Amino acid sequence: MKFTKMQGAGNDYIYVNGFMEQVADPAQLAIAISDRHFGIGSDGLVLILPSETCDFRMRMFNSDGSESEMCGNATRCIAKYVYENGMTDKTSISLETEAGVKLLSLNLEEGKVTSVRVDMGEPILAPKQIPINLDETRVVNYPVALEGKKVNITAVSMGNPHAVIFMDSLDELDIQKSGPKVEHHPLFPRRTNTEFAVVVSPTHIKMRVWERGAGETLACGTGACATAVAAVLNGKTERKVTLELLGGNLEIEWSEVDNHVYMTGPAVTVFEGNYMQ
Repeated sequence: MKFTKMQGAGNDYIYVNGFMEQVADPAQLAIAISDRHFGIGSDGLVLILPSETCDFRMRMFNSDGSESEMCGNATRCIAKYVYENGMTDKTSISLETEAGVKLLSLNLEEGKVTSVRVDMGEPILAPKQIPINLDETRVVNYPVALEGKKVNITAVSMGNPHAVIFMDSLDELDIQKSGPKVEHHPLFPRRTNTEFAVVVSPTHIKMRVWERGAGETLACGTGACATAVAAVLNGKTERKVTLELLGGNLEIEWSEVDNHVYMTGPAVTVFEGNYMQ
């Protein structure tokens, strides 16, 4: 099976061209190839597939085999893949995902895709749609008991659930301990991604992320978007911010014009190869 490893701000996935390759059991394949010792090594598997309604379709599987609705960093890498492999000559692409249609705008230099701007759609704030088991209009700065302490969460969905926790510092964060406890908290019936964030300035946020089904990753596009939205809801930042993640920066804007969140960031091809199934 031919594959391409790509990364967006350090969030790395194995991309398989579903126009050419058949994957019988993507969940099991995701587990096998994601292993960083016995496989290729990645945060998961992304399938690039035909679509009846859009230019392309994406399916995304975490490193534990669970399928996720959406991955912001993966959308940018798909845009780079399909353009540079001659599957399209468009610089504006529609992508079908389990979280709806995403519109991708490609930025080119000398015929290569250097970055991609993604229309991530409107943030979902209604608790039942996130989903989170709370009877509130919105879950903003809501106190939750965690490890015998109280933390305040803001819940946002960008097609997948996120719990954003603002902190004074990330220095003392034990994400390997706190991340799973939030992910599996009974408030979240479908588990959740968790962002631990520090507001540096009204236009700059530092963030670490614990991804549902994958653990800590170097970046999370939907998580960066959710954090930017949460920061605005809590009156902490402007609507256009730089999210500084372990793997690099993402530019996020929550537009007042159409209420959509826009994410701009890099997409990088790491290597290509053949996986012996």
